Amino acid sequence: MKEIFTDKAPAAIGPYSQGFEVNGMVYLSGQIPVNPADGSVGEGIEAQAEQSCKNVGALLEAAGTDFSHVVKTTCFLADMADFAKFNEVYAKYFVSKPARSCVAVKDLPKGVLCEIEALAEK
Repeated sequence: MKEIFTDKAPAAIGPYSQGFEVNGMVYLSGQIPVNPADGSVGEGIEAQAEQSCKNVGALLEAAGTDFSHVVKTTCFLADMADFAKFNEVYAKYFVSKPARSCVAVKDLPKGVLCEIEALAEK
């Protein structure tokens, strides 16, 4: 088991890791749209989905893999009314169309609008 860490994605804001590699599989913690350079959060679902995807990408790179190897994602939205706009951004990154669950939740950390967790092969 190998821990995955990069300063190109936000540091964990609780007692968890950014991710782990186990037996050739990469397990990433959910990525909220925090810019790791300055801690800012963009406004609107498009900007936040973009940053969440960039954060996932940074962790995939740190693990030695990429979006084409993602097999499953779980996406959390603060408002299901953002589903279509979220999908437009998501589709630019996850072109291989991995298996996915997407659910609306009552609240997300830091009051953000979305979060993406991913499982990928190395």
